[in-house]
Amino acid sequence: MPLVAIEEHWISPELTSALNAMPRRDESLAFNEMGDHRQRLEDLGEGRIAAMDAQGIDVSILALTPPGAHPLPPEDALRLSRAANDTAIAAANKNPTRFRTLSTLPMSAPEHVADELVRAAGQGHVGTMVYGRSGDRFLDDLAYEDFFAAAAELGQPVFLHPQIPSDAVRDASYRGFDTITELGLATFGWGWHLDAATAALRLILSGTFDRHPELQIVLGHWGEMLLFWLDRANSLSRIAGLQRSVSDYIRTNFYITSSGMLNPALLQHALSVTSVDRLVFSTDYPFQHPTREEIAAFLGHFASDEDRQKFTYANAAALYGLEA
Repeated sequence: MPLVAIEEHWISPELTSALNAMPRRDESLAFNEMGDHRQRLEDLGEGRIAAMDAQGIDVSILALTPPGAHPLPPEDALRLSRAANDTAIAAANKNPTRFRTLSTLPMSAPEHVADELVRAAGQGHVGTMVYGRSGDRFLDDLAYEDFFAAAAELGQPVFLHPQIPSDAVRDASYRGFDTITELGLATFGWGWHLDAATAALRLILSGTFDRHPELQIVLGHWGEMLLFWLDRANSLSRIAGLQRSVSDYIRTNFYITSSGMLNPALLQHALSVTSVDRLVFSTDYPFQHPTREEIAAFLGHFASDEDRQKFTYANAAALYGLEA
C-alpha cells in the first residue's frame, strides 16, 4: 500500500542566513547543523528521493524546519515566506509524484498572513505549517482570525509544530544546567512539546473551533502530550464556556501524526482517545530517520489492513486532497 509522510522538513540557505543574522539567534537552529542534517534539509531533489525510496515512502509532504520565518521582522518574514513557498512548490512541480508541500507564513506580519495563505494555496500547497507563537503574540490572538477563517474556507489544514519556548518560560523552567542540557530540556526533551500542546489548548479554549468548525489542525509527536491529559483538560470546557468538551474538539478538529516516534504504546493510547481515522504517518525527516524495516514492524501493530491503509495513505489523502 502507498506510504505518505506528512512532516518532512527542508530549509533554504537564504532563510538560514537570515535567521542566523538575527540579534538573538534561535538556539534550536543548532539541530539543523548536526551530522548531515543541513545537507538533507537543503536537498529537494535526488538525494531526498533516494532516502524516501530506502524507507519505502512514496510521497513526502515538505515543510520548513523550525522556526520557519516566525522570528523574523515583518518585512523579512513576508519576503522570505513568499520565497520559500515559491521554492517548495517548484520542487513539487518538478517531482509531482513524490512531493507535496506545506506553505510557510509571515506570522510576525499578521495583516499579510491570510493573503499569503491564499496565494500559496493557489500555487498548489496542500496546507500550511505554523508555530504557537510569533514573538509575544500567541496563535490564538485575534490578529490571526482572518488566517483561520481563510484556512477553514480553503480547506487548508494547519500543522501546529513545536518551537523553542519563550525566554521568559525558559528562564522560569529550563535553566540551571549546562548549556546543551538546558537546550535539550527546552526543546526535544520536553519544552517543544509542552509549548505546542499549550498552543493547541489555547486555540480550543479561545473558541477558535466554535467560530470555524471546519478548521483542521495537525499535531505531531502523537499529540504533543495533550492526548495524555484530556481527562483533566476536559474540565476546562465548562469554565471557558465552550460548546463541546476539549476531547470532542480533539476528535473532530485535530489530526495526530507520529513524527517518527514508532512506539506501539503511543499508537494504542492515541487510539484510546481518538479514532484511527484521525491518525497519519510522518517521520520528522531528517531529525528522525526510521528504516524501512522499522516502519514495516510498526505498521504490523495495526489491527487490520484497512486501519493500516488509513494511517499510511487514506487519511492523508483525504486531509490534503491528494490524488491517487
